[in-house]
Amino acid sequence: QVLLVESGGGLVQAGDSLRLSCTASGRANSDYVMAWFRQAPGKEREFVATITRGRGVGLTYYADSVKGRFTIDRDNAKNTVILQMTSLEFEDTAVYYCAASVKTWPVIRKEDYDYWGQGTQVTVST
Repeated sequence: QVLLVESGGGLVQAGDSLRLSCTASGRANSDYVMAWFRQAPGKEREFVATITRGRGVGLTYYADSVKGRFTIDRDNAKNTVILQMTSLEFEDTAVYYCAASVKTWPVIRKEDYDYWGQGTQVTVST
């Protein structure tokens, strides 16, 4: 079992950048397919980005709404998964969740993720 803790959220202005971190404990995050999801008020939790398991350079896949603006990556030395967000928009405002799956990549359905963090709030002001 792995425990996931997100950090790095905050209040930023449209056009700014923000870096979220997801630190794993109990198991190596490289043992899992890892992903970021987000949930805005009154909306369903939606897929943002995912990266393959393993300790090498991972394959990545993004939601169309964030492609070209967000980057998911691993820092295996710190057992951490990063979400680098640039050119933030008001519509990116949400609670962002880190998740881990034992299933075969790509995994984009929230129902296929086994472990979740508690979430970190990202608020983008106009």
